[in-house]
Amino acid sequence: MPTVTLIGYRGTGKTTVARLLGERLGIPWWDADVELEARVGRSVAALVAERGEPAFRDEESAVLATLMERGTGVLATGGGVVLRAANRDLLRTSGGRLVWLTAEPAIIRQRLAADPATAARRPALQGTDPLAEVEAVLEARLPLYRACNAVAIDAGTLAPAAVVERIVGLVAGSAGEKR
Repeated sequence: MPTVTLIGYRGTGKTTVARLLGERLGIPWWDADVELEARVGRSVAALVAERGEPAFRDEESAVLATLMERGTGVLATGGGVVLRAANRDLLRTSGGRLVWLTAEPAIIRQRLAADPATAARRPALQGTDPLAEVEAVLEARLPLYRACNAVAIDAGTLAPAAVVERIVGLVAGSAGEKR
């Protein structure tokens, strides 16, 4: 079971925070999308283009189950991992301290546009208005993120190091808690 599992929409900083948090705690960290790409031998974007979103979601669920068995560490999940009820259940029961990184749609859109890896590795936003698309997807996923019972942290207004310090405080505060 991971020590900390990060959920949230793409562009909220899950990978950056996972890396920094792992370094800060002296434990390994994993990015579920990187693990998935290694497993299937292609980018998420290529997998979706070649086999469709349902096949990608199947692989995502399989990778999540594998990562939940790894033990101490920090896990950054894919943004849509919450779309399947079984994944939400697994996150709640085996994800350790769940943290939901949030950010305003305009910040997410700006980050996605500025990240060269987004275009190369992730399916492109489909609409003619990318900000409207981010807003719509976030609106649809909000109840799913909430259903995970994760602690929400606004990663749009805090520097990654400040997000890490908040999570360290949560982990320290829950050391005696049973999840």
